[in-house]
Amino acid sequence: MMDLKGMTALITGASRGIGRAIAIYLAELGAQVAVNYASSEEQAREVVEQIKNRGGRAMAIKADVANVRDVDSMFEQVLAEFGDLHILVNNAGINRDGLLIRMKQEDWDAVLETNLKGVYNCSKEAARIMIKKRRGKIINISSVVGVAGNAGQSNYAAAKAGIIGFSKAIARELAPRNIQVNVVAPGFITTDMTDKLPEAVKQDMLNRIPLGRYGKPQEVAYVVGFLASDKSQYITGQVIHVDGGMIM
Repeated sequence: MMDLKGMTALITGASRGIGRAIAIYLAELGAQVAVNYASSEEQAREVVEQIKNRGGRAMAIKADVANVRDVDSMFEQVLAEFGDLHILVNNAGINRDGLLIRMKQEDWDAVLETNLKGVYNCSKEAARIMIKKRRGKIINISSVVGVAGNAGQSNYAAAKAGIIGFSKAIARELAPRNIQVNVVAPGFITTDMTDKLPEAVKQDMLNRIPLGRYGKPQEVAYVVGFLASDKSQYITGQVIHVDGGMIM
């Protein structure tokens, strides 16, 4: 059985959707959890309360992962509260969809800043902590869009593809220090973000899923839990698709 007792995990963008499911599941496995959020304070505190009501330890931290000062402060708070960091899950992400010729510069910049630069900012700080202890897990949430692309999401696809390349590079850098870096690439998962998509887009996605259904946030969390545990010590630099067979 997977056991994260004694471990501390920081999950970015953990107030809702996939991040929320990951935070709750890692806490169920025994980890102390830092729940990062950018604006959804009430939802983040609900996640913390749910974990505490089940006997776990958790804290909510407001931080914009694209802002270096916010990230520095967030890691300081995690260490002050829990004393260490063993697991980082880079999940925070936004979308500003639009066709290339209509895409505003600020929409391109916002998505790249949060979805890719945020992963760089947080991974860098986590690595500094983990290198000293010669152990750690960094798990980055990408997307099938970062592998296959998707019309109207050139900014999102660029950021999510960048996460994959970034992860493979730092996996090679950090492997000698016993730090594993892996990527989880979800497909169409039912979340607040996907609920906003037009019905025609949802149906088109469903038609492309061999298993014939949308995924659940918990199904992504289960894979993250495995990668965060000591059961995955010999896995690094990999991209694991949780997509019902969309990418084969």
